[in-house]
Amino acid sequence: MKIEILGTGCTKCKTLEENTKLALAKIGGFHDLQKVEDIVEIMNYGVMSTPALVVDGVVKSSGKVLNIDEIVKIIQ
Repeated sequence: MKIEILGTGCTKCKTLEENTKLALAKIGGFHDLQKVEDIVEIMNYGVMSTPALVVDGVVKSSGKVLNIDEIVKIIQ
């Protein structure tokens, strides 16, 4: 599973990245986690508000910081 965090490096983006790492540790298994900071790549997803969570190329959340349990529900 490929998981991407879209964001330019703001505090909310970093928090979503950390929460995602904790959620992945909680469920275990192999997951490809990447941070995308390039604004053109972010816009290619149609995301206008960061941070955003993308799972296997599909935007699952945009514009808010998800908590660990919310992320677990999305990626399971």
